Amino acid sequence: MKNAMLFLLACVSSLTYAQTTTQETMNAPSGYNEELAHALGADEHGMKKYVLVVLKTGPNTMLKGPERDAMFKGHFANIQRLADEGKIALAGPFDGSEGWRGLFVFATGDIELAKSWVATDPVIVNGEMVAEYHKYYGSAALMMVTRLHKTIALKDF
Repeated sequence: MKNAMLFLLACVSSLTYAQTTTQETMNAPSGYNEELAHALGADEHGMKKYVLVVLKTGPNTMLKGPERDAMFKGHFANIQRLADEGKIALAGPFDGSEGWRGLFVFATGDIELAKSWVATDPVIVNGEMVAEYHKYYGSAALMMVTRLHKTIALKDF
């Protein structure tokens, strides 16, 4: 009897969810893709919480040479690993003006979690750069950037 009640409750819950989802999407704008929105973690506005990390020049500038090259090779490999794991939505360099070196947009709204991911980067470990953290609310479509990038890049870093 208990199993039958649980089964009935699950069926009613599923039906209620399906009805709510159908009612919400009936008035959706043309072109709305519910499956994609869900896969990207979008809220009803098509937005998502992120952590934006600004990388700035740190206290330890490494001189040009094999050690610096290896550090940056590790930096790019770390970015690629985090992107492959779905943790980075966007990353890239700045022009270096006023010590601004680059940015990460992490697929989390949790600054402490983003800090743990940044702590794996060789430029941070070596003090070449320091990180500044900000909560950011932006389009969930940013989550597609790294996937699309793979389709247009001829070479890796």
